[in-house]
Amino acid sequence: MKRILICVLLVAVQGCATNPWADGQSSELPSVQSSAQSCVGNTGIVAELSDRFKLIQDSELLAEAIGEPLKGKLCQGAVYQSIDEVTIYRAWNSTNPNSQFGQWWSFQLPSGNTAQYRENYEICYQWSPLDKLVKCTLKPGTKVVVGNGQSAQCSEYLSYPVSKQQQVFITDAADAVHSCESYDSVMSWK
Repeated sequence: MKRILICVLLVAVQGCATNPWADGQSSELPSVQSSAQSCVGNTGIVAELSDRFKLIQDSELLAEAIGEPLKGKLCQGAVYQSIDEVTIYRAWNSTNPNSQFGQWWSFQLPSGNTAQYRENYEICYQWSPLDKLVKCTLKPGTKVVVGNGQSAQCSEYLSYPVSKQQQVFITDAADAVHSCESYDSVMSWK
C-alpha cells in the first residue's frame, strides 16, 4: 500500500512539473466545464476580437455562468475583461422589459431560422419569444464569461443538446453597455 501511495505522489508531482501553467509556457488560463456532460466548441475569443479582451481569473463569475446538464447556461467557459469597445447582441422578450438587458449575449448578429437560433443558443420557447433585438457597445473594463451552451430541457417533448455556439455572459448588462439600438422582429417566410 505504501508503494502505491508513493507512486501516486510521484505521478502527481511529475504532472505538476510538466504542467504548462506552472512553468509559464502558456498565457491561457484553463476553462471550466460542467463535469456531467461533454462540452463542444471552445472558450477562446475569435481572432477578430482577440485584441479587445484579456483572459483573467474570476472563479465566482465563472461559477455563475456554468449550468448543469438540461438546465441551460454554459457547459464550459472562460472569464475575460474587455479592454476596448465591442459590439454585442441580444434577442429578447418584449413582454418583459427587464429582459432587454439580461445576462446572455452574443458577438454575432442573430440571423437565419429562428428554430435553429433557439437550438444553437439553447433558448426554450417558454423563456422568450425572441421578438426584439438589442445591439449595444460593451464598455471597456467589463468582465464577461465566454463559453458554449449547456443542454436545456424545455418540456417533455423538446430539449436542446450542448452547443458549440459561443455565448457571452454578463452579470449587470444595463451598466456594462451603452449606445444601444433596438429592433423589432418581423415575420418572414421562405
